[in-house]
Amino acid sequence: MTISNEKVVTLVYQLKVDNREGDIVETVKEEKPFVFLYGAGLMLPKFEENLKGLKAGDDFEFILKSEEAYGQASEEAVMDLPKNLFEVEGKIEEGLLAEGNVIPMQNNEGQKFNGVVVEVKDESVTMDFNHPLAGDNLHFSGKIMEVREATKEEVEHGHVH
Repeated sequence: MTISNEKVVTLVYQLKVDNREGDIVETVKEEKPFVFLYGAGLMLPKFEENLKGLKAGDDFEFILKSEEAYGQASEEAVMDLPKNLFEVEGKIEEGLLAEGNVIPMQNNEGQKFNGVVVEVKDESVTMDFNHPLAGDNLHFSGKIMEVREATKEEVEHGHVH
């Protein structure tokens, strides 16, 4: 069975930034493989495109250019927010606003995303909302462990059960 829409794909991989010799960002091993519903729109489109037609036992290796992955880092995604946004019951949690901390946030429409504290000022906090891999080329190498038909419920729900 080959990878196509409405198939559940189980795979292991190693992700490096920039090229084959780049820094390792993530390693997914056989003990806890990555499982997803192909074609459900949850993965980067070019990631799925590179796996289409593969079958269990096949090895893969490909690079996603930054524009095919998370795009370039944007200065517009770095912004100053008033410090009082981080208050709960009038207080800011000790150690929360430390440079480099990742803080889960939500916009007015309820969309959730993470921001990284870049700088803490007297009245504001500079936050970076770029994806951590924005601007990076992503080098994937791995192996397809299993390909199976998705159940009716998995297809309806858009994810693996």
